[in-house]
Amino acid sequence: MTTTGAHQEATGTAPRSWLWWGRRRSVALDVGLGIASALECALEGWRFAERTATPVALGVLLGLVGGATLVLRRRWPIAVVLVGIAITPAEMGYLLTIIGLYSLAASEVPRRITATLTGMSLVATFIISYVQMEQDVRDAPEDFGDPGAWFVPAMSAFVAIGLALPPVLFGLYIGARRRLMESLRERADSLEAELSLLADRAEERAEWARTEERTRIAREMHDVVAHRVSLMVVHAAALQAVALKDPPKAVKNAALVGDMGRQALTELREMLGVLRSGDGDRRTASPVPLAAVGAAAAAAAAAAAGADGDGPCLADLETLVGQSRQAGMVVEYAVHGDARDYPPEVEQTAYRVVQEALTNVHKHAAGAKVQVRLAHRDAEVAMQVENGAPDAAGGGAHDADLPSGGNGLIGMRERVQALGGVFVSGPTEGGGFRVSAVLPVG
Repeated sequence: MTTTGAHQEATGTAPRSWLWWGRRRSVALDVGLGIASALECALEGWRFAERTATPVALGVLLGLVGGATLVLRRRWPIAVVLVGIAITPAEMGYLLTIIGLYSLAASEVPRRITATLTGMSLVATFIISYVQMEQDVRDAPEDFGDPGAWFVPAMSAFVAIGLALPPVLFGLYIGARRRLMESLRERADSLEAELSLLADRAEERAEWARTEERTRIAREMHDVVAHRVSLMVVHAAALQAVALKDPPKAVKNAALVGDMGRQALTELREMLGVLRSGDGDRRTASPVPLAAVGAAAAAAAAAAAGADGDGPCLADLETLVGQSRQAGMVVEYAVHGDARDYPPEVEQTAYRVVQEALTNVHKHAAGAKVQVRLAHRDAEVAMQVENGAPDAAGGGAHDADLPSGGNGLIGMRERVQALGGVFVSGPTEGGGFRVSAVLPVG
């Protein structure tokens, strides 16, 4: 596994800083090179002192100080190269010059400075090599045969180029490779951060999908249970009132309560069956990317909204209104336009809006007259449920003391807006309440 710089900083495993060195082995390497260069320059300084009648101690000291500057090659490569050029006339500092030029080329120093100092080192080395080789040819011509006039300049240039250019070229290569590795490391850190962000977003989307699924299930349970059970409570209250006075009517109300209970149980079984089927699919399915969670949740919601055609539809509104009439509510039902088939989710949403509106009338406006209107238009279907002021003498719902969770209108609005429709609700001037919804059918 690749350990990036960001991971090292986060885990505390970043290398310890030693002055300007990043690692301990870099300290050991530079100190070792400095000692070797100091010893080399001290030996060459001793030889230089003997040739020039200079005090040996001074020559050795000059060599030690000059050679030891190689320790600074990572921090001040320009100074190291300048020291190497400065002591070249004393015929010392070859290791210092070679390592210094390499460090200079591998560093972040501007290339024009590198080229200038390389040229200066070439010239200095060429001059010293030319002078020394000219003297050697003059002192022992027999050792060189019969050299021409080109021999000394050519050999001096060869020595100068051989000492200066290879370390510079190698340093340029190492510097480019180092910058490439740093760029790749930064890119890896960036990708790691981006992957972490994507993982967080995927988890957020998964949590959002789970929340949406829980909300949808709660809404479905509310729609199925609230209306059926509310009617059952209303009929049970009526049954209690007429049980002794009108036994035939009590038997009829009891039968209605049983029918509504069976209908509620049937719808609950269908919903639980969908949930169990979904759990089974998740247990047997192979893992999917987290990016597909939102789409899967949307597909599940669409399926549960009646995509299979088993849910309630607009044709069932007549039966729904009849059940409320049987509970003693005065309901006027009107249909405008030619009926036609709509997408299942549209029909079920329209049905649930009317169902919840009638349930609210049973809960909050006992004895009120209700008008239910359904309008089939070119590109939309509209529904409206409006009730008058509650009848103070109406007993059924009031005596039944139906509880209210306060989420009915919110659920209706969420359903309608999920399909791109418009939902409006509010009190009327006559003291009643109106619920209106328009659903696009494109």
